[in-house]
Amino acid sequence: MDSVLVLIAAPGSRAIGAEVVGLLRELGGGAPHWLAEGEACEVPDFERLTEFMVDIRRFPIDAAVVSIHNRRKRLLIADMDSTMIEQECIDELGEMAGVGDRIKDITIRAMRGELDFDGALTERVRLLKGLDAGIIDRIIRERITYMAGGATLIATMKAHGAYTALVSGGFTPFTARVGAHLGFDEDQANELIIADGKLTGEVGHPILGQRAKVEALHRIAARRGHEPADALAVGDGANDLAMLSEAGLGVALHAKPHVQEGSLVRINHGDLTALLYLQGYSRAQFVG
Repeated sequence: MDSVLVLIAAPGSRAIGAEVVGLLRELGGGAPHWLAEGEACEVPDFERLTEFMVDIRRFPIDAAVVSIHNRRKRLLIADMDSTMIEQECIDELGEMAGVGDRIKDITIRAMRGELDFDGALTERVRLLKGLDAGIIDRIIRERITYMAGGATLIATMKAHGAYTALVSGGFTPFTARVGAHLGFDEDQANELIIADGKLTGEVGHPILGQRAKVEALHRIAARRGHEPADALAVGDGANDLAMLSEAGLGVALHAKPHVQEGSLVRINHGDLTALLYLQGYSRAQFVG
């Protein structure tokens, strides 16, 4: 056996019940090994897997086949916006600057992969020129909310020796606070240029976009004595796709359609604790 099928239900749904287990048995799957009763389990890969995957689409269940080799990752590289937090920070800045709709439109197109990330970021930041930099603290206090399961994901992986990095195409004032709140070991992002207490409408170069995320994955892995195969990467946007492809386990979390199409592992019902189940952790092993 080289791989297992991992089933992860929407939190609280207990959707992996008698009907799903019965389907498994009918189609030749083995008895489930429970990671969390009713919510997450794994079974050995089996011949009629494709048929089973079609049959369970009516349930709020994510399914992924993962290798049993090098399964527990020693490095986590995570996107921030719409991944570790529920917002896109530049959209929040746009709302405060009175250009929210214009910026959101560009963000959506960029995350779908319709626009060049670097150009789209430069265009959006230009619209923020003159915004009081103090607004950033207000947004973090009043508008930023955290994706469910994030703190548990970080604490559990760190408790088992993993190194965690928040690598974002967003901005350092946000990643510093979000990273510290969730317990990341380090954070990287783009620099908003500020002069006389106001945003200048410029972003520091080089811009941390899709290619830079891949480079960060390789650089951090090498620095820690690991290979990219030792890493788990998670993200939702087009600028995450190359990073997800390069990592040993790349997870598209509630991702844009373009990203889901290019990703082998997709989580659409679970929260960030799904990344622990994918690595074979049981709920009893969760920290925090």
